[in-house]
Amino acid sequence: MHKKSINHLLLIRISSLGDVVMTVPVVAALRRAYPSLRISILTRPGYRRFFREIADIEFVCYDPEMRHKGLGGCFRLAGDIRSVGADAVADLQDNLMTGTLCAILRAKGLRISTIDSGRAEQKAMTRRARKVLTPLAPMTERYRDAIVRLGLEFSMPCEEDVKVRAVPETITAAAGIKNGIWIGIAPFAKHKAKIYPIPSADTLIGILAASYGKVFILGGGTHEKSFAEGMEKRHKNVVSVIGRLTVDEELDLIGNLDVVVTMDSASMHIASSVHVPVVSVWGATHPFSGFYGYGQNPADAIQADLPCRPCSVHGNKPCIFGNYRCLSSIEPQTIADAVARVLERTGKISRTGEY
Repeated sequence: MHKKSINHLLLIRISSLGDVVMTVPVVAALRRAYPSLRISILTRPGYRRFFREIADIEFVCYDPEMRHKGLGGCFRLAGDIRSVGADAVADLQDNLMTGTLCAILRAKGLRISTIDSGRAEQKAMTRRARKVLTPLAPMTERYRDAIVRLGLEFSMPCEEDVKVRAVPETITAAAGIKNGIWIGIAPFAKHKAKIYPIPSADTLIGILAASYGKVFILGGGTHEKSFAEGMEKRHKNVVSVIGRLTVDEELDLIGNLDVVVTMDSASMHIASSVHVPVVSVWGATHPFSGFYGYGQNPADAIQADLPCRPCSVHGNKPCIFGNYRCLSSIEPQTIADAVARVLERTGKISRTGEY
């Protein structure tokens, strides 16, 4: 329909980190289908490195604290977008700010397509009574559909070439040359309803550290850094990388891991972006909501079968019982057993547990 007349497409996804990373396979597929199309991404400066392996991507950096703050900032942002020459926009965010921005751009003559976020379906899935628990369209598919509506047809294959990555020197210095199985674990998340309980995380890390060559603790801030460094002291073969690696180094490390254990968090999507198997642990949220890791095996999602869940799409609601039983009821050994199954399925260990 409009395919031939689009010369420069701008994609909008400014938050959150996991959702931004979920756009990576979509942008990669779009670039493969249209190698000469100019593609720009409106996002935060810190997220640019996740697109480093896609050729010829341009960026418009979003500055919500200064230049792009408030309604006046929306008009300045619209001017920034027009100045780079974009003639079509796919809004993959769909919030009040991006809606206002797109209204301004539409009035200036740009073609606009907005993602169908499936909010009504998500609400039906997470309400307290009469939940409709059926798989929703993955967000990657929704991102693609928003672009296709502009006339840019392309497919999204799950199987892609896996890039060989060098282990960062920082990791080699701390953990040595890779020998045996390397496991990553990120038991943290932005919201409490998606964080594995600390005592259980401690036990799980101990089990994994006793079973495999190295366990790397990933994905956290200052508070999590303290916990992770405590785990280094408590358990042999544990290395915390929180606050110690650049984005590039963390991507290269994750690319050398055999399995990553995560919550429903950005770490799941980062590992998926470099084609590493993930054992994901789900609390208040659910894999059916559309936020499952791209290309991941649904059998590797660990969750408790409770009538109260899912109670939230993003995990930002407090537990109605106050005890987050959706997470505390998942035993560390259950997760460790899932890790062993993935390693066996991918040929990293035999049925006898040898590797």
